[in-house]
Amino acid sequence: MAEYAIGDIQGCLSSLQQLIERLNFDPGSDRLWFTGDLVNRGPDSLATLRLVRELGDSAQCVLGNHDLHLLAVAAGAAKMKKRDTLSTILAAPDRRELLDWLRNRPLAIYESGFLMVHAGVLPQWDISKTLACAAELETVLRSDDYEEFLHHMYGNEPVRWDDELAGKARHRCIVNALTRLRYCKPDGEMDLTAKGPPGSQPDGYLPWFEVPGRASSGTNIIFGHWSTLGQSESGKPGKPGIYALDTGCVWGGKLTALPLGQPHKRVSVQCRQAQPVSRRKSRLT
Repeated sequence: MAEYAIGDIQGCLSSLQQLIERLNFDPGSDRLWFTGDLVNRGPDSLATLRLVRELGDSAQCVLGNHDLHLLAVAAGAAKMKKRDTLSTILAAPDRRELLDWLRNRPLAIYESGFLMVHAGVLPQWDISKTLACAAELETVLRSDDYEEFLHHMYGNEPVRWDDELAGKARHRCIVNALTRLRYCKPDGEMDLTAKGPPGSQPDGYLPWFEVPGRASSGTNIIFGHWSTLGQSESGKPGKPGIYALDTGCVWGGKLTALPLGQPHKRVSVQCRQAQPVSRRKSRLT
């Protein structure tokens, strides 16, 4: 069985189809891992979501911030943004089935010696803590009261993890770490506004995976979310155990797959630019 991790698709269906073909993917024996952000900003969010869902046990994915935004919009907890491409999902006859499937996806996966999250892992979290925190939020999203969480999901506070956090603040800190994190201080204080490549961040902050002594050091971690990292030298093989797979497909970059059996290799397809680069700024990216 071959396993491949694939970076953020964001509704770029044709690029995903090209990449799957290039991988000679066999759903009967192979499996795909998706880093989240299956939908939004690209031209075919509905078809992309349907394709991944229809792969069944041949695919697994973690939730990304754009996937959560879709759930929030559907629940009336957030408004559609100008560049969102979610309308076809919200109007689809199978809307309920797709949204229920999506909110039942995990926020972290650990298998085959790899931990996969959408964005990052806080310095205080080892594998067990990451999975435990993800499981807390998964329980909320899979409950009958999940819409209440979505109404309180947005916000940058609290900026730092504390085991004593409780309720909405605890859940918001977990979701921000797993789906929005790029930079933090050694004590775990997150900066959720800086989005550029390493070197462009405010003083005192580091890429989360460069924090000295982080508890997840030595773990193979696959993540997406950070297109300016994935397209830079920092995101390429050479940083042991760190695999950044968002290579900016929706911005006209590439869609990239990582063969888990040969993580030093990458397979990519060039993507047609779907969003103007000058309009990248958003609280969701």
